[in-house]
This record gives sequence, structure tokens and C-alpha cells, in this order.
Amino acid sequence: MKVEAFAPAKINLTLHVTGQREDGYHLLDSLVVFADVGDRLTFSPGAKLSIDVTGEFAVGVPTDHRNLVWQAAEAAGWTGQISLNKVLPHGGGIGGGSSDAAATLRALDAQGMEIPTVLPLSIGADVPVCMVAKASRMRGIGDRVSPVQLPDLPALLVNPGVEVPTGAVFKALETRDNPGMPDTLPGFEGIQSCVEWLAMQRNDLEVAAKRSAPQIGRVLDELAETRNALMTRMSGSGSTCFALYPTMKDAHFAAYEIGAAHPDWWCRATLLS
Repeated sequence: MKVEAFAPAKINLTLHVTGQREDGYHLLDSLVVFADVGDRLTFSPGAKLSIDVTGEFAVGVPTDHRNLVWQAAEAAGWTGQISLNKVLPHGGGIGGGSSDAAATLRALDAQGMEIPTVLPLSIGADVPVCMVAKASRMRGIGDRVSPVQLPDLPALLVNPGVEVPTGAVFKALETRDNPGMPDTLPGFEGIQSCVEWLAMQRNDLEVAAKRSAPQIGRVLDELAETRNALMTRMSGSGSTCFALYPTMKDAHFAAYEIGAAHPDWWCRATLLS
């Protein structure tokens, strides 16, 4: 029996780098939400594990053990055909591969397969929070995930078509011992109060990423100029950026503006939750 799964884009509303362990892993404090746009996977049980990839961003996606979906299925002991419809840009800081792996583990868990607790983190630091796929606070090396209450946030996601290597961005950080978010997050009455608080937080990777890919700065500038944009920020280690808006109508209008000016950029109006 075929099983389908949805792998939503992961957006880091905040990303504070708070330290680095002796083994090289960075410590993070990040507020993470998920979009209603994402990749889709179909699982068909069989004797042998295989993956085929289609979609807008299929080119360059590995179809062997290098793919995190393969690693997740293999580690869980599942075999069969996996079809991945890739609509999220890879190397874009929105957790495409990690969300795909998490969707794989969720689908297999729903089919009654036993998923070891340590498995998600062993695949990647973003996989545990992608397993939750709802607004969460992610701390440590990605191992500490707790749900949070946030209003749904109308947003526009924009990627200029530039891949940014995560390792290079972390390596370019000037400081790795930065303050985290407050121990207790405030309650939010609505979008405006949430955005006002988010504007006081940071993505500590943004400066380093813009040095690696100057196009990120251009995207952020153009997002800030869209009508009714409340705030802009880069997600993850880049290169996808986002703007938040009062309504989905505002987000869709901004998508039209950006898309008309830059038809080669990936633009998606979405609701973050």
C-alpha cells in the first residue's frame, strides 16, 4: 500500500548561536516555524530501497545513500520505492533535506515501524524539530525541542537561486558565544506583538551568509520595500529570506511584486505556523 507524506519548509524566525562544543558542534537557540509549502513523498513497499526525484528542484538531488531520505529509511529498516517531488530549493536554509527525512520517519512510524529516539538527531541537527513540524523552540545542537504558541504568520519566502554551504557560513562567524533568547518567551496577542518581539531577536548567521552570497542582502532590501512588510530576515544559514505581513493578501501582493521584478527568483507566499 502506498503512503504519502508532506515535508514542509522549515523557517528560522530567530537563530542565535550561543556557543560551540569541543567536538565542533555549534549550540543554537532558535524559534522555528513551518510553511504550508513543501516537498511531497510517496512510499511503495518493496524488496529493495530506491529513490526517484521529480519536481522543480530535482536536478542535483542524490538518489542514493547521500540522500537523507535514504538514510532515514535505511536506518529504520524499511525497503521499497520512494518518490520525492522536490519543490523546495536545496541549500536554501529551509531544511529541505531534513524535512524530507523527518517526513520519512513520521510516515514509517505511522505504519507501525519502531523509530529509535536517537535516530532523528543522528541524521541531522534539524531533523528533530522537523519531526514536530509545528512552531517550536530548538536549543542545544538540535536535541532540545519544545513546542511554543505563536500566531499564524503570513509570509513571503524568497530564494535568489544561490546555494550557501552551511559549513562555510558557520566557519565565517566572528563570534560564537552570543546571547540566547529569554528563558521564557512572551505570550503574543497577535501578529503585530509577535513581530515587534521578533524584530529584537537575531539570525547570527546572516552577516556571514551575506558575505558569502551578496544576493542575500539584495533580497532582504527588496523584501523590506514591499508594501506592508513588517520585518525581514534570513532563514537558517541562507539563502532563503522571508518577510512577514499583516495578512495573506499582503503576502500574495508582495509575491506578485517580487516575482514580476525577478522572475528567476523562487517566491512563495505562505502561512507560517
